[in-house]
Amino acid sequence: MSFLRRRKGTDSSKSQNLRCSIVKEDEKNNLYESPRKESYNSKKWSCWDSCCWFIGFVCSVWWFLLLLYNTMPASIPQYVTEAITGPLTDPPGVKLRKEGLTVNHPVVFVPGIVTGGLELWEGHQCAEGLFRKRLWGGSFGELYKRPLCWAQHMSLDNETGLDPPGIRVRPVSGLVAADYFAAGYFVWAVLIANLAQIGYEEKTMYMAAYDWRLSFQNTEVRDQTLSRIKSNIELMVATNGGKKVVVIPHSMGVLYFLHFMKWVEAPPPTGGGGGSEWCAKHIKAVMNIGGPFLGVPKSVSGLFSVEARDIAIARTFAPGFLDKDVFGLQTFQHLMRMTRTWDSTMSMIPKGGETIWGGLDWSPEGSSFNCGAKTLRNNSINNTDQIPNINLANMKNVNYGRIISFGKDVAEAHSSKIERVDLLDSMKADMLANLTNCDIWIEYHDIGDHRIKAVADYKVYTAGSILDLLHFVSPKLMARGGAHFSYGIADNLDDPNYQHYKYWSNPLETKLPDAPDMEIYSI
Repeated sequence: MSFLRRRKGTDSSKSQNLRCSIVKEDEKNNLYESPRKESYNSKKWSCWDSCCWFIGFVCSVWWFLLLLYNTMPASIPQYVTEAITGPLTDPPGVKLRKEGLTVNHPVVFVPGIVTGGLELWEGHQCAEGLFRKRLWGGSFGELYKRPLCWAQHMSLDNETGLDPPGIRVRPVSGLVAADYFAAGYFVWAVLIANLAQIGYEEKTMYMAAYDWRLSFQNTEVRDQTLSRIKSNIELMVATNGGKKVVVIPHSMGVLYFLHFMKWVEAPPPTGGGGGSEWCAKHIKAVMNIGGPFLGVPKSVSGLFSVEARDIAIARTFAPGFLDKDVFGLQTFQHLMRMTRTWDSTMSMIPKGGETIWGGLDWSPEGSSFNCGAKTLRNNSINNTDQIPNINLANMKNVNYGRIISFGKDVAEAHSSKIERVDLLDSMKADMLANLTNCDIWIEYHDIGDHRIKAVADYKVYTAGSILDLLHFVSPKLMARGGAHFSYGIADNLDDPNYQHYKYWSNPLETKLPDAPDMEIYSI
């Protein structure tokens, strides 16, 4: 019994010791684990974690939708669209095919300014790897990657209006030259696709691509573009059973093709030598789309300050931002230096002067409503009974003959109430001072404050004085333009002086081709 007691006591003491050791061991483990638990519990969700999760979520959803879009049948998007908007109408090409129309006359497209692609054939060191890559059109990727190099290669020589030394940029050839201006921004693509529906293909369609930066005559001097257009039209007529072509020019392409029709009739060396009957033999019709025959006022703002409407709106939100030397970009300075070497822009300066566009106190449009009022859709507004809810007392005489006005009050005031300085006197005083400045003046910098003040103090510019203004702010550009373009009205079209090529793109100073059966449409 004593043995058993001793054994039992021994076992109980061992178990007690074991329990004590386990407790100590647990306390020891708790001692070591507590800092890690406290550290883990103290970690909080940060803003960085939220951003990472959000980006990951957006990317995951984007890839899922992209996968879903590429795997779903092509009919589903059309089904959803028709369920929302109703049945889709047939494209024009499909309608014409159902009516039995097929290929007839070959078609020639003449793109306008900036819509044709340009690619690099020779460049400086900064343009390495860009051989035959598009500098203009497409994705405009090189504009973002190397903007200064891009602007340098897109500029022309300021003396000759041709290629600068060591740079060759040429127009893209084929229908792809101007089917799309950029991704999702079509120019001729829809028209080409609809013509293809009735059987047209590349042998019956031709894109007359040209370098839209050059003056019209210089496209022949440098690239022989006018000669190639002539040869291609002759080939299309010969290979299509003698059927004459239908030409579809757009925007500035309308002026370019007007120049071509006079060039092809003129004798060499300045002309194509086709003779007076060439257009009658080869052209069935010319369908002008948006042709600026008499020029467009917005070209003046583009030449004057590189401001189209969209750029002007952007500058109202951040005035002065684009003018400043932000990160060394000097955006407007580089844009102005580049665009003022493009001689073609001068083809769209308003033509005919005040006779066509009006003067300080009159314009062909006559009276109109305030700019804030809605314009009327009717062709006639003589019957005031058809004009609902219009207070005639609010009508103002808005004079569109004033193409540029410095101040809204000046734009609306009568000319007798406007105090103006003589811009020509300021121009003569500044000609010698400009000899030491940059060859291309840039906005609010090389001109100088007193020259800017002289421009603004002249107050109002009409179609006649606009030319003086452009000569003042961009003398070399206008010197080149004066050799290639004219903006007047002919007194006598039989005068031999009007046979010079600088008059060929001005319908006020040139005759139409000798082709009585050729049809001309203006849309």
